[in-house]
Amino acid sequence: MIRADSIDNLKNNLDIVDIISQFLELKKSGANFKACCPFHGEDTPSFVVSPSKQIYHCFGCGVGGDSIKFVMEYQKLSYPESLEKLASMCNIDLVYDKETNKQDNKILEEANKFYQKLFSQNESTKEYINNRGISEFSIEKFEIGYAPKSQDTINFLKTNFLNLSQAKDVGLIDNGTNGLYSRFIERITFPIYSISNKILGFGARTIIGHNAKYVNSPQTKLFNKSTLLYGYNLAKEHIYKTKQIIITEGYLDVIMLHQAGFNTTVATLGTALTKDHLPLLRRGEPSVILAYDGDKAGINAAFKACLLLSQGEFSGGVVIFKDGKDPADMVKDGKIEELNSLFNSSINFIIFAIDFIILKYDIKNITQKQKALTEVNDYLKSLNILYQDEYKKYIAQKLNIRENLIQVNVTKNRQVETNVNQIDIAELCIIKTVLEKKDSLKKVLSIVDSSMFEIHKKEFELLINDSNHQSLNLILLNESLENYDDDRLTKELLILLLKFYTNQLNIIQYQKELAFKDKILLIRKIKDNIKQLKSGKLINFNLNKVQNSN
Repeated sequence: MIRADSIDNLKNNLDIVDIISQFLELKKSGANFKACCPFHGEDTPSFVVSPSKQIYHCFGCGVGGDSIKFVMEYQKLSYPESLEKLASMCNIDLVYDKETNKQDNKILEEANKFYQKLFSQNESTKEYINNRGISEFSIEKFEIGYAPKSQDTINFLKTNFLNLSQAKDVGLIDNGTNGLYSRFIERITFPIYSISNKILGFGARTIIGHNAKYVNSPQTKLFNKSTLLYGYNLAKEHIYKTKQIIITEGYLDVIMLHQAGFNTTVATLGTALTKDHLPLLRRGEPSVILAYDGDKAGINAAFKACLLLSQGEFSGGVVIFKDGKDPADMVKDGKIEELNSLFNSSINFIIFAIDFIILKYDIKNITQKQKALTEVNDYLKSLNILYQDEYKKYIAQKLNIRENLIQVNVTKNRQVETNVNQIDIAELCIIKTVLEKKDSLKKVLSIVDSSMFEIHKKEFELLINDSNHQSLNLILLNESLENYDDDRLTKELLILLLKFYTNQLNIIQYQKELAFKDKILLIRKIKDNIKQLKSGKLINFNLNKVQNSN
């Protein structure tokens, strides 16, 4: 974990104009800089960068934040990854609470180099890889290696003074009945990296007939196969650029598809697609193509993935490889155009799931048809209401039934806020003034609360609770809003309070639930405050406290 003081030091050395100008062409515009927003298509620049406030905001799509937020959004990185990226850009060293993670990565890096060196010296492994059609370039790109006999790995760690306890923690070795042993024995190795290019573990394939064809690193503090995708670190830039990701079942499929130019390909790590993969898949908002084998296991895995992705409202589809072929085989056989055609004509997730469910039943049998209808209807109800309506007709056609037999969830119409497009310039100027002059916040809070803002209550609450919230940047960078001096601020607060108490007076006069004595007391106090406000005196009067005390 990066130390807090180290993060503060980095922030103090960041200049938002310098940072963003390394990604966008900024043009001076008054005190600020402008560019076309990289987060939505536009021809007229509405993306504003403020050097004085060290923030950015797009007046077109509403995104905003500081240098760290920009790098997170633009490069699709996590918060720690963004800090490390910025530190590298600014030539600043980050300090970590514990250096163990770096040591863990170092052990994995050294093991990877060791495996790569052995691969280049082992003729049988090279022959296997060459026979699969993998080029020398791909061997180097994916850092394919070879794990030797168990004792050779143990000796390597000892000879190079690598901590055996840490090697065990990262899943390279373990304790057995006969002492230490290597987890990867006589296998081709595939290093698995994080999105930020840090090695986290290995996948490995046997070439001498071990019981398990593939094994992965065990669950460690670094390695969690349910959140990782093999090859994502190499594919991410292409994914963000093309808005497409291809998910396969195997390491060799990834390598061969990359070799054929399908550079957005990744693979799950010997496990089905899980909900834990979804945040990674959402990065860059790509269309997802599932490229799975046509055997029973592959089709079942595709169905489960379709449920996850359709319920998560991902776009994309499924490609099933039949006749015992897989993507790697097709690349080896030179069927690149056929692959391209398959990927461009994938089966929609929802269609695939509906077909899979219905095919489980003999719908010529009325009892089986009813079961099919029940299951497919349950699936349909798990989808967005628009998808439910869209696919009712398809289900009816597949089952040869009337469309009105397909049930969907009925949702109540949402109440539309009447003031969604309203603004109050005076309220916004008060908020902007407090944002600009932090010392005025105490004065303002002693006089008003959010209930006194008719239109911009939400913004005032953010000012109090989260003054760095990106939506407030829209106010800060809006040059049409005034930054009041003290006298003007007092005047506008008087107007705000007078309007509020006048409204409250009208409300209380018609409140039937208040006792007559309490109502008279409240009316008297409110009228007294209105009198003071009209005389130009700011008052500290909380109506809620008065009401609660009665």
